[in-house]
Amino acid sequence: MSIPFLDNAKARRIFPDRHALAEPPTGNATGDDLLAPITRLGFVQLDSVNTLERAHHMILFARRQCYRPANLARLLERDRTLFEHWTHDAAVIPTEFYPHWHLRFARDAETLRNRWKEWRRDGFERLCVPVLDQITDHGPACSADVGQGEARGSGGWWDWHPSKTALEYLWRSGALSVTRRVAFRKHYDLTDRVIPAEFRIETPETTHSIDWFCNAALDRLGFATPGEIAAFWAHVTPAEARDWAEHVLARGKITQVDVQNADGSVRRHLCRPGLADETPPEPPNRLRVLSPFDPALRDRKRAERLFGFHYRIEIFIPATKRRYGYYVFPLLEGAQMVGRIDMKANRKARILDVTNLWPEAGIRWGRGRQARLDAELVRLARFADLDRIVWSTLEAPDSGLAGSFATG
Repeated sequence: MSIPFLDNAKARRIFPDRHALAEPPTGNATGDDLLAPITRLGFVQLDSVNTLERAHHMILFARRQCYRPANLARLLERDRTLFEHWTHDAAVIPTEFYPHWHLRFARDAETLRNRWKEWRRDGFERLCVPVLDQITDHGPACSADVGQGEARGSGGWWDWHPSKTALEYLWRSGALSVTRRVAFRKHYDLTDRVIPAEFRIETPETTHSIDWFCNAALDRLGFATPGEIAAFWAHVTPAEARDWAEHVLARGKITQVDVQNADGSVRRHLCRPGLADETPPEPPNRLRVLSPFDPALRDRKRAERLFGFHYRIEIFIPATKRRYGYYVFPLLEGAQMVGRIDMKANRKARILDVTNLWPEAGIRWGRGRQARLDAELVRLARFADLDRIVWSTLEAPDSGLAGSFATG
């Protein structure tokens, strides 16, 4: 039997559709209307860098133009329809998925206990009970509230004080949950007081959770290799994903497809039957500024294969060795990566300061495309509560915003 084929143009339309980027970013951004795109994505990564707005807020703004950061806090802290835990990194996740995180809690409890025991030879485990007792008796706590009298370091993970390590271990292994963040600092409470009982008490069998994670990853990626399926949630191993794929392939639940990359090469993937015959929607001809942590770009190698777009964050690269800048934002137009832009919020002056723009090779940056970028920058400035946009480059593009532009 011949393997179905997806040409690159069609693959690039399927991918943004699966990542909620193939439709205009309209609609409500409160309650269930905000929960829906998060559920569709599977999770939204959290990140503390705030040159313009934090990553999780930009991810949601790219899909809901009326989104504001307070909308997310209500789902996490009041409605409890989201919870915070780990995928490949810290993320907000629909609470309906919580039962399957018991697999992650068990695996983290074993892995981190062994790893952190070597790192923290002062014995953080002996502090778990006192930390739990403190939170039980006195309510939610952050790292500054525990371990009074312990030596405090720089605050980086490599320099946590022992009680902070115990606090993080109790969270990663499921005894504690994040109840809120204040200035991005996590505050923890007993899981019994945070996660609704209907989700907390259900503990699926390991095989059931592995099956759920693999199916949910494939549905959100559209097409994927077993390695990409394993990496999506970072809960199952590559070997478990390969075993799952072999099993469901034999049952006809999934099939194989050859996907053409941007350079013309072909790579075999798994997909649902009939994917190659679908007609994916044509994304709107709108230019969007994406977070570097956007789900569509999180797997850098996959994005490079499909779009020919090489991206890396240069935060930890010395300024003199950066190719682009400290925290550069990718630009998506339709189903094409068209460039990247360096900008930051000057909150004291209430200015969105654009410092550079790099079109991708082969992209013609004409007036129409610049107008679409201008419109997006105005939307972003309003989102970040800024009053003006300033191009501080020596040669600003042919833009209605060159110099400055009032957003109101």
